[in-house]
Formats: sequence, C-alpha cells, structure tokens
Amino acid sequence: MSKILIRFAALAATALFLAGCQTAAEVRAGDENKCRAYGFRPNTDAFAECLQRIDLDRRAEFRVTRMDPIMWNQPTVIYVRGRRH
Repeated sequence: MSKILIRFAALAATALFLAGCQTAAEVRAGDENKCRAYGFRPNTDAFAECLQRIDLDRRAEFRVTRMDPIMWNQPTVIYVRGRRH
C-alpha cells in the first residue's frame, strides 16, 4: 500500500472513533430529554428516579458486555515448551 493510502485509512479510522464519543454533559442531556419524552417534569422526584434508572440500566449493560460469556468463559489453554534433559 502507498503511504498516502495508509495515512488516509488511519485518518478515517480516527474520525470514525471520535464521532462515536460523547461528553458526560451530552449523555446527561440525552438522558434528560428521554425522561421529558416519557412525560416526567424536571426537578421532581419522578424525574430524578427516571435519570437514576437510565444510569442503572447503562451500568448493567456495561457489566453484561464486559463479562461476555463468549469471551470470558473459554477454557484456559496453557502451552508448555518441551524441556531439554
């Protein structure tokens, strides 16, 4: 591959990676918009509970994906080099 093509591919990959990033403020704003869409009014206990449930769901989903059984429950394989006597 030419150097220009490699650089372009690296730049494109970086741009795609950064496009998926959100700041904490953006995530919070999205959560608040979702709770408003559900009909909750800001500065109420129900609104706070809605935000809390969204956060708990996000954490639970993270734990599930982090502990993916396909990835982590594989048998351990240990390779041992032959010994010289």
